[in-house]
Amino acid sequence: MTVTHNRAGSTGGIARTVGFLYPGHSAEDDYPLLERLVARSGPRVRLPLVHTDIGEDAHRVDALLEMGSAARLAAGARELAVHGAQAVVWACTSASFVFGRHGAEQQVRELSEVAGIPASSTSFAFAHAVQALGVRRVAVAATYPEDVAEHFTTFLKESGAEVVSTHGSGIITAAEVGTWGRSEVLALARGGDHPEAEAVLLPDTALHTAAYLADLEDAVGKPVLTANQVTVWEGLRLLGADTAREGLGTLFDAASG
Repeated sequence: MTVTHNRAGSTGGIARTVGFLYPGHSAEDDYPLLERLVARSGPRVRLPLVHTDIGEDAHRVDALLEMGSAARLAAGARELAVHGAQAVVWACTSASFVFGRHGAEQQVRELSEVAGIPASSTSFAFAHAVQALGVRRVAVAATYPEDVAEHFTTFLKESGAEVVSTHGSGIITAAEVGTWGRSEVLALARGGDHPEAEAVLLPDTALHTAAYLADLEDAVGKPVLTANQVTVWEGLRLLGADTAREGLGTLFDAASG
């Protein structure tokens, strides 16, 4: 069973709920904003979020492997159970793609087994979103150091995408990324764009982007996929609730239904 591709079954009259495991504290306020935006143009879906213990806040491979360890995710999954989630997404890109494609699959498989519901992660959300848009060539505009950004590039290539450029900003901590505002986020997208790219990917869930989705696409003139945006979309996909929604970027405009 490949849990990243599973959808939650029908729940009758029970409210649709997808839960998120979010590492630490940085841009978690994107999620209530995204919940409100989702509800503006479709049935409301609950998006409860549980914070996981991150250990060391560092965009460094060894720290990221520990951040995404089975024990840390399992503890969050047990806490999330009280919210009645019907699917769960590990809302972290770097602490999933650093495991490689195979390791990331094992990570969400174990999360699904612990939680007893379909599971995925932000890394798989990006891969599925690229496929849903029908694009192949992408540019990566990352907050991470270059070596960490290259791990994401490798993950995308293993998932079938052609990465035409990768830009790393050298930011070590999620805490610093969380302080970035609109001007820094737009500059990141512009700086990481490439003429051959059909879409630009911003892969850090510590980055506030929910309020800037339209601005980002206007800035580069093409679809932009951001970490918190695709994470919510992936959760809706697992629920079978990935219908078109307004104001959430081209990805949601092109959603099924």
